[in-house]
Amino acid sequence: MDWDRLIAAARTAQQSAYAPYSEFSVGTALLSEGEIFVGCNVENASLGATICAERNAIAAMVMAGKRCIEALVVVTPALEPKSPCGMCRQVLAEFHHHGDFEVLSVGSQGERLSMKFSELHPRGFGPKDLGD
Repeated sequence: MDWDRLIAAARTAQQSAYAPYSEFSVGTALLSEGEIFVGCNVENASLGATICAERNAIAAMVMAGKRCIEALVVVTPALEPKSPCGMCRQVLAEFHHHGDFEVLSVGSQGERLSMKFSELHPRGFGPKDLGD
């Protein structure tokens, strides 16, 4: 896995973030079928309408016809690495059915925290749960 390439893509996406309310710019890069898809957070005065970087990257992936996340990188301005929010974890679970994937969170000084998605979102609800 070329983590440095994914981190660079996420940092580039982070520069496009629109975060005038929180001033917490987030960039994400995910790998799907060998292609990198990026996203940044886009805030809104109606805070519930804010779109997270992870969900933006997933939307780009889906628009390209892909459905399987192989790896995800999240970069934030926080010193300590931060993981995706609960809403993003639920959306990520939708594309988790092809197997587990690595989530790498990167802090502002380069500190890394790596975990499997299944560790980040244990016993999550996904497409497989609809068939019982």
